[in-house]
Amino acid sequence: MSFLSLNDLSKRYGATRAVEGVSLAVEAGEFFGLLGPSGCGKTTTLRLVAGLEEADAGAINFDGQDVARVPAERRGFGMVFQNYALFPHLTVFENVAFGLRVRRLAKDEVARRVAAALELVRLSDYGRRRIEELSGGQQQRVAIARAVAIEPKLLLFDEPLSNLDAALRVQTRGELRELVKRLKLTALYVTHDQDEAFAICDRICVMGAGRVLQTGTPAELYERPATVEVARFLGQNNLIRAGRLTPNRERVARFKTVDGGHTVSVNVETAALPPIDQTCVLAIRPEHLRLSKAGARAKPGGGGGDDNVLRAIVTAVNFSGPTTGVALDAAGLALEALLLGRDRFEAGEECEVSLPAARLTLIGAGG
Repeated sequence: MSFLSLNDLSKRYGATRAVEGVSLAVEAGEFFGLLGPSGCGKTTTLRLVAGLEEADAGAINFDGQDVARVPAERRGFGMVFQNYALFPHLTVFENVAFGLRVRRLAKDEVARRVAAALELVRLSDYGRRRIEELSGGQQQRVAIARAVAIEPKLLLFDEPLSNLDAALRVQTRGELRELVKRLKLTALYVTHDQDEAFAICDRICVMGAGRVLQTGTPAELYERPATVEVARFLGQNNLIRAGRLTPNRERVARFKTVDGGHTVSVNVETAALPPIDQTCVLAIRPEHLRLSKAGARAKPGGGGGDDNVLRAIVTAVNFSGPTTGVALDAAGLALEALLLGRDRFEAGEECEVSLPAARLTLIGAGG
């Protein structure tokens, strides 16, 4: 049995379905992410786990018990909010001690746990400071210290880094993961930021319209999105509408693109092939496209072999420091390639673009 499992969890606000049939499992010691755009239901799901909202239906099983009707204060979870929810009139020490005093721990035990928590977040000398004297990053650390001080079995994070500047956000996310892993805690982490989720989480549940779209490791989600919605949200996928040509299930199937009319080969060993008359969607990441100068390789065969070499015109070049984005038009099929360093191509130039069959993913139906 998983340490935390949600089973067919649902929550409505009037006619609005905030969470609809959400089921997922989190293992002990796992850093698990809920990822999705605003309004997708991820924060509501977290609040249902925390006990701050009551589910309309479904079960929340934690460490062998159904806690769906257990009050928040009796669940014993630590939570870090987006706005930190610190008390501005209290010192750092008093903020961290608040949850411990609610639990009526002895004075010496409160002092010990507060000191240990502040040391964990490298704020040992800040106990007497007022919250208004701290930077945003320091306030975020105080919020984490308060959550850790109660020694929770489960830590809940609701967009805890969103109020930090970009550089501090990158620094803090690594520190946060290291802290949770060092303390051998289990964490449920809500974010809308793909990079943040990929950097912090062991596994991620991508949500949309109150439902689970796909759950997997960062690598699985990045390389093999299961739906068009996931591919679009995770960004920078080339999404290609196509129809199947291959009559039977084979290791490599052939598809004809709707735009451009190209025939391409796709590795479909683990994919369910759509009907021949149904338009589907193929996905490939920009960094997996290979570009070469026109005539530098063998004549493109319109899908012959695994390389899927197509002729194209460079329509735009976007230099962004370490990488360069190259927009392409392959006879009406728009593609985007991502190259390391400075590009070797110019707008208006003819080139050849290769779409490796092993990098193309069949992800479902499309209009």
